[in-house]
Amino acid sequence: MWTADEIAELCYEHYRSRLPKQGKPDPSREWTSLAAVVKVESAANEAGSAGLGSLQVAKEVVALGTGTKCIGLNKMRKTVQLLLSGELLRTSMNMGLFYRDVLNDSHAEVVAKRSFQRYLLHQMRLATSYQQCSIFIPGTETGKWKLKPNIIFIFFCSHTPCGDASIIPIRETENHLSKSVDGHDIAGQSVLCSSSNCDHRGPEDKRKSEKMASSHMIKRMKNADGGFFSTITEDMAVQQVFAKPEGNVNPECCESSEEMQAANKETNAGKLKAVDVYRTGAKCVPGELSDTLIPGIEYHCVGLLRVKPGRGDRTCSMSCSDKLARWNVLGCQGALLMHFLQYPVYLSAVIVGKCPYSQEAMQRAVIERCRHISLLPDGFLTQEVQLLQSDLQFEHSRQAIQEGQTSSKRKLVPCSAAISWSAVPERPLDVTSDGFRQGTTKKGIGSSQSRSKICKVELFHEFQKLVTSISKENLPDTLRVKTLETYWDYKEAALNYQEAWKALRSQALLGWIKNAQEYLLFM
Repeated sequence: MWTADEIAELCYEHYRSRLPKQGKPDPSREWTSLAAVVKVESAANEAGSAGLGSLQVAKEVVALGTGTKCIGLNKMRKTVQLLLSGELLRTSMNMGLFYRDVLNDSHAEVVAKRSFQRYLLHQMRLATSYQQCSIFIPGTETGKWKLKPNIIFIFFCSHTPCGDASIIPIRETENHLSKSVDGHDIAGQSVLCSSSNCDHRGPEDKRKSEKMASSHMIKRMKNADGGFFSTITEDMAVQQVFAKPEGNVNPECCESSEEMQAANKETNAGKLKAVDVYRTGAKCVPGELSDTLIPGIEYHCVGLLRVKPGRGDRTCSMSCSDKLARWNVLGCQGALLMHFLQYPVYLSAVIVGKCPYSQEAMQRAVIERCRHISLLPDGFLTQEVQLLQSDLQFEHSRQAIQEGQTSSKRKLVPCSAAISWSAVPERPLDVTSDGFRQGTTKKGIGSSQSRSKICKVELFHEFQKLVTSISKENLPDTLRVKTLETYWDYKEAALNYQEAWKALRSQALLGWIKNAQEYLLFM
């Protein structure tokens, strides 16, 4: 069995003891966020049969990421111009050179997920060479594999994912605390188990889940109060912004805000009034519904897709909340590995470290927005992933660093570096800055030495090595039917994945910003 605190401590200890100083923040002035994927493996003869409290499991961090940065559109254009000045983009086939080389999104959750894909590619190499140490076993179709039944994966992040999951109200007593410590001392709420697979949880988490389940009702695009809230900022600062509504305001949000105001006038025992909200720099997707921008509890609308902010510059990267919602339906393996998998690789739980947290917001953002999806291909579904919170705080979070420097007037800044670590034999550690390997000069951009091991082209090359290592008769049908050359070709050929993504995008994640095809035509 395992608990949320055990998973959190395992990730923190891995960060402390297994990673060098390189890429970590200077605690006198910097902070960062952490995310990781933990493999939980029960004894093969106990899988699915041992009761709660008796199941013995082995826990291992298999992927880890840190980071808070995201490259804005203007910076991307400048880097493309730099590549063009070096005459590196000569043909339309290489228009995606910059896009394939750079790590656009270096938020910890995304770095951890891409590090996890690197781990899965390595495990598939082991499986196709018939090594028993792999996490995969043969499926029922030629060239297809599936995860061993006694293995699950848990996703941990030290802070609530940016975007819709961070839409959290400030209650009456919390409002005083948020003002006194810049919004950092808000207690996390209890946890809710929304999965039928609860046998891997410890008694503590089970008690918390039952308590939450009895006191919350989840509504799509609404919280339990019947209203909508504003979101937490990535840097946790409370900003009082006074602005007029702009763009298309969601009428559901306006209606629910009235419900919330009415609910706030009630004096139900034990229920505190929502008096304010945390703000986020994440912007609604251009052309879609917008926030009201009304000061106070009605500033943001919930349930909307959002893009991450750069340093004052809009990005093309969807929020981590949106990406988690996508992974909860399509799996974490991506389109390429789906060629070899009979079923997607899903997360069994998402655990958040000690920070401002809302169980309702997590449930809505990760599960509820996509619960109604229909017509998915076999094997794909909206997972009832467990959503839990730990009481343990990340030592290099902004809140922890601030609490340790109460007398210092030095301004804290997010660490510019991002760390990727994967449980693979070759170069498991990868440290990047501004989307390229740390230490890369302007002259070096475009070279293989400048690339992160988890950028698109590097992961694609690892996938190609996997394909070429297998005899043609043992390849899955999707890799034998026609000649595939570019990254785009291979992604589109994963038919069941693309069918699932089309259904998800058209029914729940409308407005998702897609990459232009010309950026994916690399080899």
